Amino acid sequence: MGKTLFNKIWDAHVVESIGEDMDMIYIDRHFIHEVTSPQAFSGIEKRGLKIFRTENTIATADHNVPTLDQHLPIKEQFSRRQVERLTENCVKHDIELYGLGHESQGIVHVIGPELGLTLPGMTIVCGDSHTSTHGAFGCIAFGIGTSEVEQVFASQCLIQSRPKTMRITVDGKIGMGVTAKDVILYIIAKISTSGAAGYFLEYAGEAIRSMSMEGRMTICNMSIEMGARGGLIAPDETTFEYVKGRKNAPEKLSEANLYWEILFSDDDAIFNKELFINASEIEPMITFGTNPGMGIKISETIPADQSLSKALSYMGFSEGDKMLGKKIDYVFIGSCTNSRIEDLRAAAQLVKGKKKAAHVSVWIVPGSQAVSRQAQREGLDKIFIEAGFEFRQAGCSACLGMNEDKIPEGKYCVATSNRNFEGRQGQGARTILASPLTAVAAALTGKITDARALLS
Repeated sequence: MGKTLFNKIWDAHVVESIGEDMDMIYIDRHFIHEVTSPQAFSGIEKRGLKIFRTENTIATADHNVPTLDQHLPIKEQFSRRQVERLTENCVKHDIELYGLGHESQGIVHVIGPELGLTLPGMTIVCGDSHTSTHGAFGCIAFGIGTSEVEQVFASQCLIQSRPKTMRITVDGKIGMGVTAKDVILYIIAKISTSGAAGYFLEYAGEAIRSMSMEGRMTICNMSIEMGARGGLIAPDETTFEYVKGRKNAPEKLSEANLYWEILFSDDDAIFNKELFINASEIEPMITFGTNPGMGIKISETIPADQSLSKALSYMGFSEGDKMLGKKIDYVFIGSCTNSRIEDLRAAAQLVKGKKKAAHVSVWIVPGSQAVSRQAQREGLDKIFIEAGFEFRQAGCSACLGMNEDKIPEGKYCVATSNRNFEGRQGQGARTILASPLTAVAAALTGKITDARALLS
């Protein structure tokens, strides 16, 4: 019987099997940032241990950093101390750090791929739930807790139970104005935020294959929002072309390709569960509630469901409401889900020559310094600024309320990020998840708008 891609990679990394479906697996790449690493550093120091393989660990500052005036000291005391401790720990333990001021600083799940640190066939972990982003390259990537960060520091291994496998096949062609973000929001709305609990996902089908690497990263990024352990996509020529020439890509790329080319699920591989979706059913999506599964097609009305009452009360919406036409206050384009150069290009193409609605504040936050430089080379920053948008510096920004970029209480923000939990973007903030195109359409009109009307 054939193997799934997930099981091929997992089996290649088993150091020792420990009972039924429990293995010690080797970790190829360990990403860290300022939020979940301090306690792990303290833990190994208390035990008198050294980091086992410093060359396999890469650090960046992203969650707590400001996106304005990054050359100045961080204003928020807690955030400043978090970033300072990361710097101190990386110096002490000889770990490569892409901190504030470094030309490669940025969101951990953005800089890994763009620096060629994320490669097919790898096992990758980080103390961050959206580590699943890296699965777009055909690798096993998942978030871990602080105690597990400590385990990887000490041994470069983790003891894990083997998850079940689910394949989600999206066949057919994606319609005009429908993006990777809409595809993944559609899937989450279809199966719920717990529909993939206990599974590692593989995405397949014509619609997935037609996506760029940026689009695939958006898909895999939000696997965790279905309760999945992670998600991956088999590498192909699109993957290989993306990796080629990057800073940390293998010197003998042709030899690496020989291995990468066999990273796919065998025809007779059996998944624990299969889901089939017709891409033609997918439209631009919008969320109305307080988790990513509370989403509808932008033309639909909020469903009647008693279980939604608490979420609708928080959001100030009602059953039967149309999301189209709802007035909004903020737009945030960024996060590890949608802050890459492709996202900024799509947004700029729609906004060029137009002005934002007067009452809306718009933040464009590149995912890395490299994305920011590329956007400036292409003049995208000028397009945004001329439209009245703020073009900010790299960081996690308003994805989460851990830095200065917070949405005021009661205000509505259309965000390209991955979570819309209560208070996620600031106490009392109301978050509406959408694609970059839908976010830009809202910025221009001041209300929820179907971007296809502007595209046509």
